[in-house]
Amino acid sequence: MNQIENILFYIALGVYAGAMILYLFFFLGRKEKFGRRGTLLLYAGFLSHTAALMVRGIGAGRVPLTNQYEFATSFAWGIVLLFLIFERKYKFQAMGAFVMPVVLLVIGYAAMQNKDVRPLMPALQSNWLVFHVATAVISYGAFGVAFGVSLLYLIRDRMKEDSFIKKHVPDLKQLDYISYRAVAAGYFFLTLVMITGAIWAQQAWSRYWAWDPKETWSFITWIIYSIYLHLRIARGWRGKKAAVFAVVGFIAVLFTYIGVNTLLPSVHSYA
Repeated sequence: MNQIENILFYIALGVYAGAMILYLFFFLGRKEKFGRRGTLLLYAGFLSHTAALMVRGIGAGRVPLTNQYEFATSFAWGIVLLFLIFERKYKFQAMGAFVMPVVLLVIGYAAMQNKDVRPLMPALQSNWLVFHVATAVISYGAFGVAFGVSLLYLIRDRMKEDSFIKKHVPDLKQLDYISYRAVAAGYFFLTLVMITGAIWAQQAWSRYWAWDPKETWSFITWIIYSIYLHLRIARGWRGKKAAVFAVVGFIAVLFTYIGVNTLLPSVHSYA
C-alpha cells in the first residue's frame, strides 16, 4: 500500500508542476492551448492525488488527516478542489498561474514530511477529527483561491489590455467578486473549524480553549477575515484594500499551519 501511495503521490506532484508550467505559458505567452492543456493535466493530477489519499486511508484503516504529512497533502488537495470548482464556474484559467504555485508550495512541504503510518494517539481517537480537519482543508483551500485571485487583482491594472486579457482575465470588478466569494466560503468553513475544534478539545483535554499556538493563530486568522467581511459588508470595502486583506489573510493561514508547526511547540503538532 505504501509503495502504491507514494507512486500516486509523486505522480500528482509531478503533474501539478506540469500544470503550473502550462498555466504560466498560457498567461505569460498568451497561448490559449496551454490553458486548456493545463486544466486537463490538473484534473489528471487531482485524480492521482485523490487515489493516493484513498490508498493511504485504506492502508491506515482511518481517514488520512492525522499528522503533518496527511494534513499537508490534504491541504494541497483542498486548494486544487476549490480551484477546479471556481475555474469551472467562472471559466477563469488564468487563475491557475497564481494558484498552482501555492499548491506546489504546500504539496512540496508535504513531500518533506515523515510518511510513516502510526497508531493514533488518544487525543485523535475522536469522531470530531474528520469534521474538524476536513472543514480546515476546505477552508484553507478556499482561502488559497482567494489569495491567487487577489494577487491577480493587484497586477490587473498593469497589464497591457489586448484581446487575450479581455477574453481570459476578468475585469477588476469581477476579480473582486470572485475573491470575495472564495473568502466567504473559506470563512464559513473556518468558523466550523473553530467550533468543532473547541468541542473536540473539551472531549480530549477537558477544556474548550487553552491559547495553544495553533488555536491562537487560527483565531488571529479568523479575526483577519472577520474584519475583511465586516468592512466589505458594513462599509463597502472593495478593490485594492480588500485584495491586500485577502493576501494578508492567506499569509496568516500559511503561518498558522506551516509556521506554527515548524517554529512553535503545540499540542497540534502530531508528527
